[in-house]
Order: sequence, then structure tokens, then C-alpha cells
Amino acid sequence: MKELKVCDLSDLEEALPRRVEVEGEKVSMVLLNERVYALADTCSHEDVSLSEGEVDIEECALECWKHGSLFSLNTGEALSLPATKGVKTYEVSVIDNEVLLVIE
Repeated sequence: MKELKVCDLSDLEEALPRRVEVEGEKVSMVLLNERVYALADTCSHEDVSLSEGEVDIEECALECWKHGSLFSLNTGEALSLPATKGVKTYEVSVIDNEVLLVIE
């Protein structure tokens, strides 16, 4: 495992997904309530970018813009249909304003 810098904390806006690419993996980064989350950026239901969706603050989830499936920011679990499979989540740490992603 290794930690890679993906952005600065100041690059992220509250509840606004941001897409980054790390070693060929597309990842959606979300800052919510002073915590940074990272999910695989591709919806498990259809090949669309989750970073283009909206954050559901009450559910702590990211919504797929195309069909409305919600994915938990904590676990990646699919919380609503039509998606039935979750997406990968990544461990994130913030050190001195740098957002680091753990890649296995």
C-alpha cells in the first residue's frame, strides 16, 4: 500500500464532488462536514461518472446523475436502485492541507 497526494484540501468544496485520477483509477473525492471521502468514480449500474452527481447530505451519499442511485460515502454500498452493487471506497488522510489516498 502507498499514500499518494491527490489534491490540496483547499481544492475541495463542501458537498461538491471532484474527480481525480490516481495511477489510472478514476476517483470521486467529496468533502462533507470536514471529512474527505473517496469512491470509485464509475457507477456500478452504468458506465457514468459519479463526480457529475450531487451529494445527498442527509444520507451521506453520492447520487448518480443518470439514474439516481445513491452510494454511501462511508462504505460505497448502493443505497437505492437501480444500482444493486456498491463501488470501491478508498482510505483518505489529510496531512498539512494535502489530501492523500491509500492505493493498494
